[in-house]
Amino acid sequence: MPEFIYTAKTRQGAPKKGSIESVNKEVATASLRRQGFVGIKIKKKPMELSIGGPPKITDKDISIFFRQLSTMINAGLPLVQCFELLGKGTNHKGLLKLFAGIREKLESGSPFGETLREFPDNFDRLTCSLVEAGEKGGILDTILLRICEYKEKSLALKAKVKSAMVYPSSIMVIAFVVTSILMIFVVPIFAEMFSGFGAELPAPTKIVMTISDAFVEYWYIVLFGPIALVQAIKAIYKTPKGRYQLDKLLLNLPAIGDVLRKGAVARFTRTFSTLSAAGVPILEAMDTVAETSGNVIIEEAIINAKASISQGQSLSKPLEESGVFPIMVTQMIGIGEETGAMEEMLAKIADFYEEEVDTAVDNMTALMEPAIMALLGVVIGGLVIAMYLPIFMMASVV
Repeated sequence: MPEFIYTAKTRQGAPKKGSIESVNKEVATASLRRQGFVGIKIKKKPMELSIGGPPKITDKDISIFFRQLSTMINAGLPLVQCFELLGKGTNHKGLLKLFAGIREKLESGSPFGETLREFPDNFDRLTCSLVEAGEKGGILDTILLRICEYKEKSLALKAKVKSAMVYPSSIMVIAFVVTSILMIFVVPIFAEMFSGFGAELPAPTKIVMTISDAFVEYWYIVLFGPIALVQAIKAIYKTPKGRYQLDKLLLNLPAIGDVLRKGAVARFTRTFSTLSAAGVPILEAMDTVAETSGNVIIEEAIINAKASISQGQSLSKPLEESGVFPIMVTQMIGIGEETGAMEEMLAKIADFYEEEVDTAVDNMTALMEPAIMALLGVVIGGLVIAMYLPIFMMASVV
C-alpha cells in the first residue's frame, strides 16, 4: 500500500509528525482522525528513484496484492474494477505496469487464470493452476487467501534454509580473507627479518613461508580464483547432468543435506496439499509439484511417482521406492490415501517438517560453531606459532 507523510496536532495541541500506510489519502486522513489528531496535513510519500527500470516485484508484493484482491472479490466487485482500484492504491511502478497489463487482458475477455499465465515472471505455474481451479469452482477469493498463506510459509521456509547455508559460507569466506591477508602482507615481514637469522629455520616456519611466497607471487589467483570457482559451479549447475550431480551431492552432505532434504519434503507436501485443497487433478498437481520442488532428485522421484499413478498404482509406493522421502512421510501419505484424507495428511506432514527444519538449522549451527572456531584456531594459531618459533629458538639460545 502507498505510504503517506502527515503533520498534525493532538487534542492537547502537541505537534505530531509521522507516516501511515493506507489505500488512499482519504482513508489515511480518516484513520488519523480516529486516533484523535486534528489539523491534519497529509501528502503521499515521494517514490524513491530507482536505476535500471521499475523496481522488482517480490513474492511479498504478490502476496499482499492477492490478499487485497481476495477482499475486493469477496465484497462483490468485478475483477476489472478491482484492478482499477489496486492501480490507484499503489505507487510501485512495477505493480502499476502489471495491474495495467492484467486489466487490459481481462477487458478483452480472457479468464483470470489464463491471463496470469501471460506474466510468467510474476506468477509461477502453481499460482496459475490454483487461480484457474478457483475460477472453475467459484471460490476465487478463498483460493487467493490460500495462495497468500502458501507463499508466506514458503518464504519463511526458504529463509530458514538460506540461513543454514549462509552461516558456514560466510565464516569460511572470512577465514580465507584473513589467512590471505596474513600470507601476503604479514608473513613476508617475518621472512625478511629471518633472512639474516644465520641458523636453520624450523620446518613449520619454512612451510608457511613457502605458502606465503606462493600467495604473493600468484596473488591474482588468490583474488580471482574463488570468483572463477563460483562462476564455474554456476555454469555446471545450469547443465542437466551437472545440476543432477550437485543436487545429489547437496542432499548427501552431513548436516546441510539433512536441512535441505527436510526443506524439500516440507515444500513438496505443502504445495501438494494446497493444490489438492483447491481441487486440482492429481496428475496436473504432480507436474506442478515436481516443477516447484527445487531439487532435481526430488523432481525425478515425483515424476516417476506420477507415471506409476497414471498406471493405477498408489502414490506412496513409488515415493518409498525412490529412497528420497523418509519412511514416515510415505507411510502417512499411504494412510491419507486409504482414509481419503490426503489433503489433511499432507498439511500435517508439511507442518511437522517445517518445524523440523527449524530444529535442524539450530542443531547444525550448534554443531558447526565449535568446529569452525576450532578450524580458525588451528589455521590462525598455526601461522602465529610458525612465525614465532624462530624467535623462541633465539631466546632459548641467548
